[in-house]
Amino acid sequence: MKKLIAMLMALVLCFGLVACGGGSSDDADTADTAAAFKIGCTGPLTGDAAIYGQAVKYGLEIAIEEVNALGGIQLELQYEDDVADGETALNAYNKLIDDGMQIFAGTVTSGAGQAVAPQAYEDQIFMLTPSASSPEVVEGKDNVFQVCFTDPNQGSASATYIKENMGDKTIAVIYRNDDAYSQGIRDTFAAQAATEGLNVVYEGTFTKDTATDFSVQLTAAQAAGADVLFLPIYYQPASVILAQADAMGYAPIFFGVDGMDGILTMEGFNTELAEGVMLLTPFSADAEDELTKNFVAKYQALAGETPNQFAADAYDVIYVIYNALNEAGCTADMSYTEICEALKSTIVNMSYTGLTGSDMTWAATGEVTKMPTAVIIENGVYVGA
Repeated sequence: MKKLIAMLMALVLCFGLVACGGGSSDDADTADTAAAFKIGCTGPLTGDAAIYGQAVKYGLEIAIEEVNALGGIQLELQYEDDVADGETALNAYNKLIDDGMQIFAGTVTSGAGQAVAPQAYEDQIFMLTPSASSPEVVEGKDNVFQVCFTDPNQGSASATYIKENMGDKTIAVIYRNDDAYSQGIRDTFAAQAATEGLNVVYEGTFTKDTATDFSVQLTAAQAAGADVLFLPIYYQPASVILAQADAMGYAPIFFGVDGMDGILTMEGFNTELAEGVMLLTPFSADAEDELTKNFVAKYQALAGETPNQFAADAYDVIYVIYNALNEAGCTADMSYTEICEALKSTIVNMSYTGLTGSDMTWAATGEVTKMPTAVIIENGVYVGA
């Protein structure tokens, strides 16, 4: 009997150890998860702007894999599709909050950013957007910052570049007047063009609903004798403009901004039409520094294509967050409001050198200080202008 009791007790103890072992494994998994800062992002993975959203997702993933391999701070990404729509983006943001997001690395587009940033400000979660460049995204919000240069910077920098390199040319502008991104860049371009004494001979507008036919605008620009056509717009309408200009035999110098980055990977687009197109961007994939070459190689292995500046900005977002978390001494068990309080005071006192700029700094108003680079499309790739 004693032997039987001993055997039963041994079995009970064994089962207990197994149960404890299983619980210990679960606890370890939970601990590992808890030890990672939860980074959230919303961006368009479907719809017209999907090229941007997918590029940002890849850029985030590459940087997070690198950071986690360092063995210190660990990061975990959750990414939600917002189809570049404000209401959808806000719903996606709220889902991320419900899922435990601690830092918001979004949004990708300005319209979505304008919808989400006020809620992020109310929640006091640290928000660092890779590419939502409208000033309205950060305006009046002490916890919202940008890695991309702002729309006003793009507009004024474009006017200055054209003055310095094509000052004798006549210029036409076609922009979308129901889009904050396009309108914002156009406004600062126009102001700086007047200051620089540029000869702007025509301005034409369009809306989201009229972005399929630019014959009126192109005919007017050609009739006005415009040598340079400035396009502060996204790549989708730009692709239509390039095709329709080619069909009518109009061949000005096309000069765009960062929203046109992605046109070379647009499905169904004849990249020969983009030959000679110039644009301002913070990133050039043909740069020879080791950081760029390593990033391009990893991106091509992951995505099967050359990264654009949206991917590079996203990569820099992660390293800015990583450096700020280290400098602030944050730990993953802190609440998002505690992390926000630490990071928003840290970022304004730090500098960062990455893919999209050297010695980047941030104002308390959220804007980054860095200069864009002019590139030109030659033989289907971007090269330094």
